[in-house]
Amino acid sequence: TSRANHLTRTRDTSGFTLTELMIVVAIIAIICSVAIPKLLSARLAANEATAISTLRLLSTAQEQVRARGAIDTDSDGAGEFAYFSELTGTAPMRKGVGGVPAPGVLGVDDLSPAVLAAAFGRVDAQSLTTRSGYNFQLWLPGTPVGPATPAIAELATIGGANPANFPDSDASEVVWCAYAWPVDTENTGNRAFFVNQDGSLMQCANRGAVPYSGNVKMPAFDEAYVTAGDMSSGIRTGMIGGNDGTFWTNVQ
Repeated sequence: TSRANHLTRTRDTSGFTLTELMIVVAIIAIICSVAIPKLLSARLAANEATAISTLRLLSTAQEQVRARGAIDTDSDGAGEFAYFSELTGTAPMRKGVGGVPAPGVLGVDDLSPAVLAAAFGRVDAQSLTTRSGYNFQLWLPGTPVGPATPAIAELATIGGANPANFPDSDASEVVWCAYAWPVDTENTGNRAFFVNQDGSLMQCANRGAVPYSGNVKMPAFDEAYVTAGDMSSGIRTGMIGGNDGTFWTNVQ
């Protein structure tokens, strides 16, 4: 009777016996072991969905700017594609002076109204912009060398076009491309994505020995193209290749 009274007093004071506490801890551990992976998986899926939506939004924004003729550096009446910071109005658009590209003036040559949110115009030292666990990099064409069209990244940190290396006026009327990949592979996303002027949205599993992740490993501009160094060539669909042995398929 005395022992039973002692156990009763112990339960009344602490709420749980030691055995019961151990059972509760074990149950919590089991719940966490099931719930945490599901939460991580849900976050990865949400980030990947946002990356896909962002590239689709970018594709629409590019078409709007080109159709408006907002950028026409060779003054031929044909609009050109733009960089992130030009699309957001956070950096001045390049302009034409005497039929050749020239730097725009901040506050004078800004796109208005902008076709992307200002957040996309924040470009880092690697010419990347970041959203929801994904890095994005946009490329415009350089001057063709023979049959190949090289690419030029956005001006690092400042954004917009580099006055020392403007995109080619004629080629910028025709082609552009962008990639998206995780800031931290397996933690903020898994797949890598690609889009170009055709609105062709592609994906790769990004499971190579060194996957694309942050600014440690980034896709080169020609990774998804058939011909190395040529962004005017076709997209390499359903074939392993590129610098990193990637395999690109359509995003459904």
